[in-house]
Parts: sequence; structure tokens; C-alpha cells
Amino acid sequence: MTTSVHIDELIETAATMATSGNRSILGITGAPGAGKSTLGSRIVDALGPDMSILVPMDGFHLANSVLVATGLRQVKGALETFDDAGYVNLLHRIRDQKSEEVIYAPTFNRDLEEPIAGSILIRADVPLVVTEGNYLLAETGAWPTARTWLTESWFLNPERDSRQRWLVTRHMDFGKSQEEARAWALGSDENNAILIESTAHRADRILRVDGL
Repeated sequence: MTTSVHIDELIETAATMATSGNRSILGITGAPGAGKSTLGSRIVDALGPDMSILVPMDGFHLANSVLVATGLRQVKGALETFDDAGYVNLLHRIRDQKSEEVIYAPTFNRDLEEPIAGSILIRADVPLVVTEGNYLLAETGAWPTARTWLTESWFLNPERDSRQRWLVTRHMDFGKSQEEARAWALGSDENNAILIESTAHRADRILRVDGL
């Protein structure tokens, strides 16, 4: 069941996780355009860098050269175009991070459309790691293990029409024509959304967020 909630309440919940006395990992998932990165960023901005850090799943995109070599370039963003084992291993390291250990995580550069290794420095004394991405609750490959490392998982479920409109705008912002943006948002992105939405039952909470 989808619960409507204001973003301020979610920030308060995240703050409680950050003060639990243990390292917590909050996973935010949902279909493309659901608002995952926006919510993750808002939480981390509100809590500050000493309490939280954002580690997106998108840093584990396979490089374009690999996608071309494997015939997957036209479905970039699909489940099979990510390094699932690499992401799971990172979550494991984050959950068990030792006090003297520094961990580096990759990011995804949307201008280059490529992952960039070693872009995020994760300190052991930061109590809450927020991670967001499409496939946190997927049930094939290494993905199921990712769920085991999450302290809590939230599935964002906005209205489909508004989500698709936002996707079209985002694709246009990154250089696609309106026709190309609509084709991608209603084609590849929507195919991925069907798979992602089938995993919602594995989340701790299914949310429609006000105030994003």
C-alpha cells in the first residue's frame, strides 16, 4: 500500500536513523523519474556532511565501451547494464566499515554519460549512508544481497503521468530532442519501470512524497 507523506517527515526519520549509534544504510528506490536522487539529496543536505552522505547506485553503470562491446548500448539503464556485484560489495564494506578505514565510491557523470571511479569519500564516522537507485530490490543476480545490507528501504511511487513528464524534461535537459526524449522515457525507461515496480513489495515503505 502506498502511503502519502511529506518530505519533512522523511527527513526526521532519516535523522533518527543517523542518531541510532550504529552505521545505517537507507536505500531509496523506485522507477526512473520517481524522485530518488532528489529525496536523497534533500535528506543529506538537511542532515549535513557530519551525519550523512549520498552514495548513488548510478556509479556502477557499465562504461559505454563495455555496453557497445556487449551490444547493450541501446538499453543503457537496464538491469543488465550495471555492475551489480560491485555495488553489493560496496554496501557490504560500508555496513562493516572499520574506524580507521576510508572507502571511496564511484559517481555517474551525466554530462559524460560515464561512471567516474573514486569520486565519493566515505568516512567511518558518518553514521548514515543514503543510497539510491533503480534496482536496490531486484531479485536476480547479486541484487538480492544488496537488500540484506540496507537498514531500511523506501520505494517511491509517484503518479505515473507526472513521473513520465519529468523524465522527458530531464532527457531534454541533457541534449535529447523532444521526440527523442519522449521515445526514451516511454520506451526504455518505461520497460525498466515495469520491472522495478514489480519489486516494490520488498520495500519497508512504499511512499508518495509531498514537498519534493
